[in-house]
Formats: sequence, structure tokens, C-alpha cells
Amino acid sequence: MRILLGLILTLALCAQTPPKQTPQKPAEEELPSIKVDVDLVNVLASVRDKKGTLIPNLEKNDFTILEDGKPQEIKYFTKESDLPLTIGLLIDVSRSQENLIGIEQNAATQFFTQVLRKKDEAFLISFGEESELLQDYTSSPRLLQDGLRGLRVSSGVGGLGPGPVPTAGGPRGTVLYDAIYLAATEKLRTEVGRKVIVVITDGVDEGSRLTINQAVEAAQKADAVIYSIDYQDARFYGPFGGFGGGGESALRKMSDETGGHVFKVDRKMTLDEVFKELQDEMRSQYSIAYTPINDRKDGSYRKLDVKLSNKDYKAQARKGYYAIKPEPAR
Repeated sequence: MRILLGLILTLALCAQTPPKQTPQKPAEEELPSIKVDVDLVNVLASVRDKKGTLIPNLEKNDFTILEDGKPQEIKYFTKESDLPLTIGLLIDVSRSQENLIGIEQNAATQFFTQVLRKKDEAFLISFGEESELLQDYTSSPRLLQDGLRGLRVSSGVGGLGPGPVPTAGGPRGTVLYDAIYLAATEKLRTEVGRKVIVVITDGVDEGSRLTINQAVEAAQKADAVIYSIDYQDARFYGPFGGFGGGGESALRKMSDETGGHVFKVDRKMTLDEVFKELQDEMRSQYSIAYTPINDRKDGSYRKLDVKLSNKDYKAQARKGYYAIKPEPAR
């Protein structure tokens, strides 16, 4: 009887004892880490030696980051061989690129087949007299290949519809800057992880309503790296360039400011070989994160400089970022 009474009392006490942890507590414990992530500045960097060879085996102590000239403490450092990747491929389909479309379709198909992994995604935009979304986010090389089959010389019909970059009215030729702004603002800005814009074009912009500086700013605010593939049709511009061409400086500006690289297709380098180099570079990046000493979210532009302890190496990284106040969670 005593044993039974003791058992009853024990069970009663257990029933009255509140649980040690409420369901809400784990969510509360996660809040500080979310705030820390928002305050981090993430920088993707590639490193090359004097011969242009990629250097993939560096460590945290090999890097120094300066923001507005002041050294910052690196909090996180990883090698980017396996982290998820989001790629926006933008292809120029203006009249000057008409003879190159077939080559671009085949090379891009092979590129997506080789570069995309399970957690990676890509989308496809063509641009000429207007911008057109041919394939939205997908990890399927087959769907991207289907989208590439839709590449046609731009006729000024269709497009992405109403949005920040109108495509109706006014003389249009090659809306390069509008297309980059659109990819950065509408597609990549809300994504997380590594974000890349790959643009195949001769670099000539005719008819964009936005400037090159606005396109670069949009990419910087989206934390997107622009890789430019300078691909010109000698038959269109003539053996000596003729009238047109000359877009190399614009491509270099967009890539340099965002931490990307300019690849040139010519007799020495085919488009297939360019895509292979691009794939190697994207899989040889370093991800560096720090909490800035200047913690004001005032929208100002902060200059970045990534330095290496080995003076024979040069870092390829974005030149700055905008200290934008995070949008409130919905």
C-alpha cells in the first residue's frame, strides 16, 4: 500500500512540474544569430598570380580587408567550391549578334550541364530591343536548354512586361544596362548565397533608359558579381571593327566594380573555353565576411579593398557596397 501511495504521489508531482523548455524558446534563441547575419558584409574574392593563374589554396590569415581604408576583423572565411550558386545568364540577341546565336546556344547548354549542382539555380534572359525572360529559376539543364532554343534576334515585341525597366516606345537597339539592372533588382536582390550575372555581348548599349552606373549600383546592392563575355561578330563590324563595337571598356567597368572578370572570345579562345575558365573561377572563390566597424545603415557607399600577404598575388573582388538598412521582415 505504501509503495502504491508513493507511486501515486510521484506521478502527481510529475504532472504538476512544468516542462523545462517551452516551444517558443528555440525561436527566441535564434534571433541574435539572425541579427548578426544581417550585419555581416560578405565579399567574394578570386585570387590570381602574376601569370593570371587561379590560386585556390589560401587561408584566412592570407587576407586583409579594408573598408574606407580601415582594417576590418574577418569573422568568417570559407572556400567556395561547394556553396550554392545562383546564375543569371544574359544573352545579347541584337542584330549585331545574329550570327553568333547558334554558337551561344550550344556553349551555354554545355556550361549549364557541367556547372549546375543540386543546390544551384539559374535563369535565362535575352536582350536586344527589349529584355525577355526565357527561363525562370531552375536547376534543370534540360529546361535551360529549352529556354536557349528560344533565342531569337530581338524584334521589339514581347518582353517582361510592366516593371522598373519599360520596354515600349522610343528607339531601341541593345538594352544592355536595362537588362543587368532588371536581373539584379528583380531576380537576384532577394536571393541569398553566391549570385552571379554572366552576360554575353559585344558591350555596345543602344537605347537603355538606365545608365551604366545605375546598372553597376543595382548589381552591388544585390551582392551580385558580373562576369562579362566579350563576343563580337567580325562579319558584322568588318575586319577592323568598322562602325560599332568598342564596348570593352563598359564591360570592364561593370565586372571590375562588382568583383567579376572580362573574358574575350577570339581566335585564341573559343566560347567553350571561356565557359570552362568561368566554371573554374566560380569554383575557386573565397567567401570572406566581417562586421563593419562603421555600423551605421545610412545607405552610403563604402569602399572595399582586399589585400594579400603575398605581393605576387592579386585579389579580384567588388570595389565597395551600399550600407542599406535591412527591410523589415514580413
